[in-house]
Amino acid sequence: PMRLGAEPDVTQVTGCLLGQDRDNERDDREAMEVVNERKPTDKEWQDLLFAWRVSRHVKSNAIVLAQELATVGIGAGQMSRVDSVRLAIEKFRGDPLQGAAMASDAFFPFADGPQLAAGAGVTAVVQPGGAVGASPAHAGASGWLRSWRAGRAGGG
Repeated sequence: PMRLGAEPDVTQVTGCLLGQDRDNERDDREAMEVVNERKPTDKEWQDLLFAWRVSRHVKSNAIVLAQELATVGIGAGQMSRVDSVRLAIEKFRGDPLQGAAMASDAFFPFADGPQLAAGAGVTAVVQPGGAVGASPAHAGASGWLRSWRAGRAGGG
């Protein structure tokens, strides 16, 4: 349900109107849970939070890669999340991705996307909370994180 007094985003969809709450809330470390043994470094936390904020402005299956508080790759608009990861990696130009952080606008239902990112050098991942009983161990990225903010759940 939309909050009273909040101005919704309204989009026309096939003769109907779709109203959604705006995603203006700020996420921080306290709103996230590390779900594996290795905790992110301070640098990884900074890049994770930066990528997480950027991901809210990217459409449909958004994947954002960040290093040194800069966006270094974005993949979006693909039919599958792993294709968005692949596109973000391909858009990266420069030094190796080693130590990069990755944010996804939706839960990774399979290991392929995080494993592809880990293989390219991504060491920390943030995503909205996912399916009940889903194991974060399948991710392959050693800094796997998950946010439990329901407002960020969903995506394409």
